[in-house]
Amino acid sequence: MSRKKGHDEDHVDETWLLPYSDMLTLLLALFIVMFAMSKVDKQKAIALSRQFNVIFSGGTSVIKDSGGNGGSSSNIMPVVDSGEADKMDGIVEQDKMIQMKNKLEEEIKSKGYADKVKVDLNAEGLNITIQDTVLFNSGEADILKEFDPVLLQIASMIKDLGNDIRISGHTDNVPISNSKFRSNWDLSYMRASNVMNFMVGAGRIAPDKFSIEACGEYKPQYDNSTAEGRAKNRRVEVLIVRKYPVDTNNTK
Repeated sequence: MSRKKGHDEDHVDETWLLPYSDMLTLLLALFIVMFAMSKVDKQKAIALSRQFNVIFSGGTSVIKDSGGNGGSSSNIMPVVDSGEADKMDGIVEQDKMIQMKNKLEEEIKSKGYADKVKVDLNAEGLNITIQDTVLFNSGEADILKEFDPVLLQIASMIKDLGNDIRISGHTDNVPISNSKFRSNWDLSYMRASNVMNFMVGAGRIAPDKFSIEACGEYKPQYDNSTAEGRAKNRRVEVLIVRKYPVDTNNTK
């Protein structure tokens, strides 16, 4: 009798391991979600996506019944395909751009330039439009010293986004030809170039992030037949370019 009792005690009921392992899986997913939300980047977003797959794909556990001998084996975490990962990256990037848009608008408003500097979020990315009157004297390309602090603040806020930055210069359709600039193309190029050089030098943004465009008078946003329209067309745009496509219906 004593032998039989000892033999039974060797086979302890281990069914409690399954719900316990499920609980550990959920806790692990929770910690990864909290960690990813604290400072989101590509790797954390992928980890977050994988954990959501684990949670919502039928309640798989870290230990699963092998079915044959009562043993257990480790589940392999599901692989995230590239399309799903890009979609998650796009959502994360969109959230970051929305937050940056709000911060930039607050900063620009506090400096008194809300009517001259506009921030827009569109399918291409986060676009900062600066009217030429706060950046340059008429027909010139040298950045005005009084705007340096604002431009420096903008640079410091966008430098850590990690996205490419495209700077484009725009003019109205009034021809220019002087000793410095042969055309509006030349003027728009030099204005974009000087803004880029300021952000690289004073703003300390990596130069390999930048590209510039000289658009001259050929991409107007307003009617060049009026003085007000021409004034708004004379601008420099700083575009933080999206890395990932996003549904344009969700841009704000």
